[in-house]
Amino acid sequence: MARRLLSIWFPRLASDTSLRRRPLEGPFALIHRSGNTDHVHCLNIAAERHGLRRGMAQADAHAICPSLIIRPADLARETATLAALCRWAGRYSPMVAVDGADGLIADVTGVPHLFGGDAELRDDLHAKLEHAGLGVVSAIAETRGAAHALARHGGGAVPEGELMAAIGRLPVSALRIDSKTGEALSRMGLIRISDLAAQPRAPLARRFGSGLVRRLDQALGMQPEPVAPAAELPHFGVRITLPEPIGLQADVMAGLSRLLERLCGKLACHHMGARRLRLVLHRVDRETAHVEIGLARAMRDPERIAALFAKGVDEVEAGFGIDAMRLSAHITEPLPPEQMGAGPNLRHEDALADLFSRLGNRLGFDHVLRLLPARSKIPERSFLLAPAAYSEAEAPPRRQGPERPIIIFPPEPVMTAAFHQSTTPPARFRWRRMQFTTLRVTGPERIAPEWWFDDPAWRSGLRDYWKVETCEGPRLWLFCTPQVSNWFAQGEFA
Repeated sequence: MARRLLSIWFPRLASDTSLRRRPLEGPFALIHRSGNTDHVHCLNIAAERHGLRRGMAQADAHAICPSLIIRPADLARETATLAALCRWAGRYSPMVAVDGADGLIADVTGVPHLFGGDAELRDDLHAKLEHAGLGVVSAIAETRGAAHALARHGGGAVPEGELMAAIGRLPVSALRIDSKTGEALSRMGLIRISDLAAQPRAPLARRFGSGLVRRLDQALGMQPEPVAPAAELPHFGVRITLPEPIGLQADVMAGLSRLLERLCGKLACHHMGARRLRLVLHRVDRETAHVEIGLARAMRDPERIAALFAKGVDEVEAGFGIDAMRLSAHITEPLPPEQMGAGPNLRHEDALADLFSRLGNRLGFDHVLRLLPARSKIPERSFLLAPAAYSEAEAPPRRQGPERPIIIFPPEPVMTAAFHQSTTPPARFRWRRMQFTTLRVTGPERIAPEWWFDDPAWRSGLRDYWKVETCEGPRLWLFCTPQVSNWFAQGEFA
């Protein structure tokens, strides 16, 4: 049985996708910023009729067609659309792969007769895609290279044994070679594939490299080029359709519990944990309500996750009732099997993660912070602030030297007697409008500024830090700058 390859090309994939969501009439283009200039990324048929083309500057496009309507290009959505079309094309073949940024390639060997032949298969494909509002050109040939070339030059189906006659008339640029090589071949008079196929392979390889010869031989079937679809990532989503509409929070939470059991089971099979989950509630009036939560750490415990949904579900307006629910984990992380507990058996780190999750969903995960140790002797730089959900707790490094206070604050001036000019702590001083008498002192600990940082607070030079116990009770961390003998408080011991 001869091999049959189906190439599907979407010449206006990005613009067709955008117009499906927000239709409009007249010339239309998507704009993408590259470097410092906005360029035309994709356009519709009406814009092409005005002489616009891909890659031209936006200013030139508006000069040619003042009525042009533009929107910003969304490359991520374009990629997702092509991936969805790749999955949809599985109805024609189990072997479907993405072919460039706007095409698909499918191995349909043994399939066309199920539709009545090559022409009927292409007619069925075109009818469905055009009904969905997507422009498409397709071709069927014995090789992947030939099908790709034909799809981008009018399409069609090549009968068995007539490969050279079908693609020989096409320009050499149809062989998926770079534009520089194509221009060089044209200057030599090798304009069509038939001109190139008649040349000896060795001189072509020496002059243009092995890539040109490989593409030519692949198109003619002299070298194999299999269709290798990318491994499909698992989709962590479940849904349920209800026999009767529901509206009570208890009923929605009961349905959510069933969905979570199924979803967490799927996550466990792939050794994954959820970090963000989205619950979509479909109402009878065809409106939808969304409840989304984040997790401070990867998790797949249904009971603990359900508790985080309770507040969002309580705020949902059910309308005339909810008849379908869909739950998906759209952000996941690897999570190996581990012992999990709930209630009294909940581990300390799990309870802390649940607290971070509750606070993060209310305040935002970037606003729930933790302190992390930093390798610096400067008090202000001895710690870092990091989001608790995206960092791990770290034990402070073991210090060699005097004790440091638990509470550190920006330096605050300490008032001393006018005659006190010593570098040892004063016997009496005033701080925060309170009078203190020194009982016992420990120190000093001399800290030098870090010369690689230009910190205005440390431009005065060295600091001598003292632990000062007062008769009034507070134990303070005072320092002075020997250069000017000024005293400041910067911390308090517990």
